[in-house]
Amino acid sequence: MSFFVYFIIFLGKVKLGGLFYIFLMLVLNNMSSFIFVFIIVFFCLGLGGMVYFENRKGKINQIFAALILFLVVWLVSNFLENTDVSREVASLFLEIDFASAAILAYFFFLFTANFQGYNLVSFKTKRQQILTFLPTFILSVLSFTDLIVRDISFKNQVISFETGTLFPLYALGLLSYIGIGCIDLVSKYRKLKGIERVQTLYVLLGFSISAILALVINLFFQQIVSVNVFRIGNYGVFFFVGFTTFAILKHHLLDIKVIFTEILVVVIALLLFVQIFISQTAFEYIWKSILFFIFLIFGYLLIRSVIQEIERRIELQRLYQEVEKLNKTKSEFISIASHQLRTPLTAIKGYISMFMEGSYGKLSEKQTKPLENVYQSNERLIRLVNDLLSVSRIESGKIKIETEEASIEDLVSSVVEELKPTTGEKGINLIFEKSKIALPKISVDKFKLRQVIMNLIDNAIRYTNKGEIKASVKKSDFKIIISVADTGEGMTKEEIGNLFESFSRGKAGTRFWTEGAGLGLYIAKKFTDMHNGKIWAESKGVGKGSTFHIELPIK
Repeated sequence: MSFFVYFIIFLGKVKLGGLFYIFLMLVLNNMSSFIFVFIIVFFCLGLGGMVYFENRKGKINQIFAALILFLVVWLVSNFLENTDVSREVASLFLEIDFASAAILAYFFFLFTANFQGYNLVSFKTKRQQILTFLPTFILSVLSFTDLIVRDISFKNQVISFETGTLFPLYALGLLSYIGIGCIDLVSKYRKLKGIERVQTLYVLLGFSISAILALVINLFFQQIVSVNVFRIGNYGVFFFVGFTTFAILKHHLLDIKVIFTEILVVVIALLLFVQIFISQTAFEYIWKSILFFIFLIFGYLLIRSVIQEIERRIELQRLYQEVEKLNKTKSEFISIASHQLRTPLTAIKGYISMFMEGSYGKLSEKQTKPLENVYQSNERLIRLVNDLLSVSRIESGKIKIETEEASIEDLVSSVVEELKPTTGEKGINLIFEKSKIALPKISVDKFKLRQVIMNLIDNAIRYTNKGEIKASVKKSDFKIIISVADTGEGMTKEEIGNLFESFSRGKAGTRFWTEGAGLGLYIAKKFTDMHNGKIWAESKGVGKGSTFHIELPIK
C-alpha cells in the first residue's frame, strides 16, 4: 500500500476507530516487512512533527518530538538487525537497538513527568534533570559492550543473543523509568478533572494498547508465526504515538464531528487505493491513481475546514463567556453603586422637604423656586438609581414575583389618578376608559405590575406635548389587555424594534427628555415576562402617536 494513505491519516489526526482500522489493514494485507516498517516510521515522524510545529517552544512538544526520534531509531534498528546482513552489521544494529531503547525509556519518563504539570516527579533545576539522565547515558554507552548483550547468532532469520553481566541492571533501569512514568500518569488521571483528565486517559490508553500488543504477540506468538508478524508487537507503539498526539493537540479532543469526518476520509481513501491495484489496463491504473491523489487533497481540505469550523466555534464560546463575565461584573457594579447612591439621595430629599415645609424657617418665594428645582432633580436621580438597581437585580436573577389576587382596573386607575397633576401642568388630557363588562381579578405581583403601568403612562406623558393619553383595560378570550395610547411623537419601525432593550431610546426621547436613561421600558418588559405576559408597541409613524399594550393571562 502507498504511504500517501497514511499521510492523510496523520494530517487529519485520526482517532481510536481509525487507528485500529489502519493497524488491522496492515496485518490483513500481508505487507512486506520493509513497507510495513516504512509506514510505521512515516506515521510516527508525521505525528511527531505535527506536535512539534504546533508549538515549537512548548516544553511538552519538544520532549514528545525527541521521544519520537529515538522511537524511530529503535524501530529501524530493530528491523535492520533481523534482515539478511552480516553478523557484524547485525551486531551493530542490535547495540543501537538497546542504546536507543534506554534513551527512549528516559524520554517516556520525562514526558510523563511534564505532561499536565509535575506530580510525583519534578525538575526544579537543570542539575536534577541531568542527574536523572545520567543512568540512561551510562546504560546507552554500555549497550555497545559485551556487558549488556553478547554471543550474537541467528536462528530462523531471527537474531538471538546471550545476556551480559549488567543486563539485569539494564532491564531494571528501563523498567524503573517506564514504571514510574505509568504510575505518574495514573496518579494524574485520578487527580485531574475535565479535559485534562480526558487527555491523560488518551495517553494511558495508547500506552496500554501498545504494551498489550507487544506482550501478547512477542511473548506468545513468536514461536508459531513468522518474523514479519511477531514484529507487529513492536510496531504497535504507533497506538501510543497516535493517542498521545491527540492528547497534546487538546483543542480537537472529544469532537465527534472531526472523528466521523476523518474516519470517512480514511475509509474512502483506502477503497480508492485498493481500486488502483485491481486495474486491468495502464490507462485505468493512471486515472484511478490521479483520482486517488485528488481525493487525498480534497480529503485533507475537508478535514481542515471541519477543524477550523470547530476552532471558530470554540473561539465564539470563549468570547461569549467573556461577555457573560463582563455582564456579571457590570451588574455587580451597578448594584453596589445604586445601593451607595440611594442613601445620600434619600437624605437630600428629606432635608429639602423639611426646608420647603418651613422646618428651618420660612422661605421667600425667591428661595422656594430653586429648592423645588433641586427637589425635582433629586427625584429624577432617585428614579434612575431605582431603575439601575432593578436592572441589576433582574439580570442577576434576584427578583422574584410575589403574586396575589388583584383588580387590574384598580391598579390602572390608581396610577392615572397619581399622574393626573403632571398632565395638568402640560395641558394634556389623561383619561382612563373602563371596560363595559366586569373584569375578573387575576394573580399578579401588584407592586411590579403597578410599576409597569406607571412606566408606560409616564413614558407617554414625557413624549406627548398636546392632545390626550388614554389608558384602557379589556378582556380578550382568556387574557386581559392593558393599553396606553397617546397623541405624541410616535415612532419608526426601527425604533419600535429596539424599544425594550436596556439603555435604548428613540429619537423623540433624546429630543424631549434628555434626562432619561432608557431603562423604564426594559424593566417593564422584564416584569411583564415574569408574569408570563407580553408587551409590545404600535405606531403609525413619526408625529402620529403611539400605543403600548400589555397582555396578561387569566389563570
